[in-house]
Amino acid sequence: MAFIKLYRRKLKENYTFLNTMFKERNIEWGVVTKLLCGNTIYLKEIISLGVTEMHDSRISNLKKIKKLNPNIKTSYIKPPSKRNISTIVQYADVSFNTEIYTIQMLSEEAKRQNKKHGIIIMIEMGDLREGVLGEELLHFYEQVFSLPNIEIRGIGTNLNCLSGVMPTQDKLIQLSLYKQLIEAKFNVKIPWVSGGTSVAVPLMLKNARPMAVNHFRIGEALFFGKDLFTGETIEGLHNDVFKLYAEVIEITEKPDNPIGELGENVAGNTYEINDDTDLSTTSLRAILDIGLLDMQPQYLETDNPNITIVDASSDMMVVDISNSEKIYKVGDLISFKLQYMGALYLLNSDYIEKIVE
Repeated sequence: MAFIKLYRRKLKENYTFLNTMFKERNIEWGVVTKLLCGNTIYLKEIISLGVTEMHDSRISNLKKIKKLNPNIKTSYIKPPSKRNISTIVQYADVSFNTEIYTIQMLSEEAKRQNKKHGIIIMIEMGDLREGVLGEELLHFYEQVFSLPNIEIRGIGTNLNCLSGVMPTQDKLIQLSLYKQLIEAKFNVKIPWVSGGTSVAVPLMLKNARPMAVNHFRIGEALFFGKDLFTGETIEGLHNDVFKLYAEVIEITEKPDNPIGELGENVAGNTYEINDDTDLSTTSLRAILDIGLLDMQPQYLETDNPNITIVDASSDMMVVDISNSEKIYKVGDLISFKLQYMGALYLLNSDYIEKIVE
């Protein structure tokens, strides 16, 4: 059975690096846990780090967090749906919002539950996912700031999540100006300017973050240490907090090209053979006990650089081990580093065992 392993020491070292970085800059931050898909084993590991604030996009995950530690401050990091208003108020201390109608329902529900519910007003900054348009922000704020049982914790934005728009210094300055505009217009204080996610970490390391941006939600940098501007690993962070291990269930020398009439495979792809292809070539292939049901091969990278991923079907993956200096046998494990989406597929699968090193 294939399994994913979390390396506790590397996770702790990444957390310490990030926590120190944020504290030195007087920035509040929370860990985005949606990658963990509510896995209790891994949520406990995050809580054990001393995290006080956790963000997720699934109410069931927030419920688990509150059950593990009711003192953790929880945030629901997408606009709430009408059907989930009651449970969002119950399990999320804060939610991200873009619709007046939704905030009115949150206000009514918070009153019923005798709670104060915090909101962050998300602003559209060009990535074209969720967000109030900048020219409508003052009118939006005016309609919600006096609603009962609602506390406006701040304004925020999401960048790089849909269209790939990067959180440049100019973008974050613009976000900071919205804070100043609201405060001047309504004579209020906006506690948080939530400047984004892991993609903005390189700006902080270069001290290019506007001082008003004082809150971040971090997931990918914690688990993968990735600089999303360059694609490289941020110096001081580990890129392999998670690893996948899959077992070899067959090893055979086979032709490089399929034999017979070709049609679509299980994934809807058709293999093409060029006229100049040498049909006599072969390679040593290993079949692994994992497939498309649990992962997508493009998000995996073998630890052994001499192993090449060939393709996968629903429950098995084929790799070429012809150039490997290590001699593999049936029953051996082959390990893979993971990209964010690769880990997300695996952690969402009930068929992949989750363990801690």
